[in-house]
Amino acid sequence: MKRVKDKQNKRRRRKLHVRKKVNGTAERPRLSVYRSARHMYVQAVDDVANSTIASVSTMEKEYRDVKNNVENAKKIGKVIGERLVAKKIETAVFDRNGFPYHGIVKGIAEGIREAGLKF
Repeated sequence: MKRVKDKQNKRRRRKLHVRKKVNGTAERPRLSVYRSARHMYVQAVDDVANSTIASVSTMEKEYRDVKNNVENAKKIGKVIGERLVAKKIETAVFDRNGFPYHGIVKGIAEGIREAGLKF
């Protein structure tokens, strides 16, 4: 049990370290990624207005049957990218939320790039 708490605390520290430098605005939102054992969540956040511009997760009705793997992460990334491009947002800042940049997190980033967003 102690090992799990240590792992969570290390991720929190990494998250805070990154968040000191990464900020989102209405023109260039912060893309916050969270992954759990069963689901993936991506939000485009405007930190100035403290609001969410767009979001997608595997909890939504049409993506509920999606498994947690790299291929599906690219699909989820492409969906959030298309939603942002539809709102005329061309650039964003990627916030990996303390997670390592590989696997699912990297797949989400690649899907966002495929949709035409730059970061």
